[in-house]
Amino acid sequence: MIKGLQTTQNSRFYAISARFKPFSNKGKTLIIQYTVKHEQKMDCGGGYIKLFPADVDQKNLNGKSQYYIMFGPDICGFDVKKVHVILHFKNQYHSNKKSIRCKVDGFTHLYTLILRPDLTYEVKIDGQSIESGSIEYDWQLTSLKKMEKPSAESKDWDQATEGKSQDWEKHFLDARASKPSDWNSELDGDWQAPMLQKPPYQDGLKPEGIDKDVWLHQKMKNTNYLTEYDLSEFENIGAIGLELWQVRSGTIFDNFLITDDEEYAENFGKATWGETKGPEREMDAIQAKEEEKKAREEDEDEQMMGRFGGRENIFKGFHKRNEL
Repeated sequence: MIKGLQTTQNSRFYAISARFKPFSNKGKTLIIQYTVKHEQKMDCGGGYIKLFPADVDQKNLNGKSQYYIMFGPDICGFDVKKVHVILHFKNQYHSNKKSIRCKVDGFTHLYTLILRPDLTYEVKIDGQSIESGSIEYDWQLTSLKKMEKPSAESKDWDQATEGKSQDWEKHFLDARASKPSDWNSELDGDWQAPMLQKPPYQDGLKPEGIDKDVWLHQKMKNTNYLTEYDLSEFENIGAIGLELWQVRSGTIFDNFLITDDEEYAENFGKATWGETKGPEREMDAIQAKEEEKKAREEDEDEQMMGRFGGRENIFKGFHKRNEL
């Protein structure tokens, strides 16, 4: 028997949550995992969960309650059969631009979302990876980059490049170079433009044909432009819950897990869903056979009653003819 948190009334809005000690996943992997079973063979309704900040109003939880992450299956008719992965970033909600299909049968399924500090992500169903990639690009958030503010040291460096004479010992990329037509990436590796020696910077003179933007300098690299508003970091995670609408009830939620350990999440999934998936399908097969047998017996009874009813009418007609 499958146990868990189950919706019980059709055409109803559901909202329930559980609070825990607030934490930040800054610099750590964040994994959200749970099982969901659409026992009623879902035709329209949500099966997703939400991760909330610690200050969420649990008593008045509704569709307008702010959340950090929304993750899980959503089914409605023939068109909507997807896995939502929605992240809250800069006071807006952003959906993954990829179409991730969810399971639509009546069995229990294990859903796993992994957000890593290197801005990569992975979505798993039943322990199998079904989608992965870059959080920055798969959520179309490149336009929301937070460019690193130039430091005082880099400003001093900029001023120095335009000031008096210096002896430049650094190199720069040859912007005019192009990859040879016969270059084979598989055999030769990734092509890189050659490095050129930067000529001396003499008084009153500037190197000709050299763009300032191609000079190599550690302070010019904007590799930390997401430091302040990282796409996979949430400072005050404090609650998990359901906030959804279902036309037909019966969905069972269970085995909720939040962790930063991918191996632990995988083992937890095997120890919970992994142990019940086999018996569940065996029980379903037994019930299907019993229902088929019952339907066949009912059909045979109806046919038998029909035959007996016909004979009774014949006998009645025979008696009437004898009376005449």
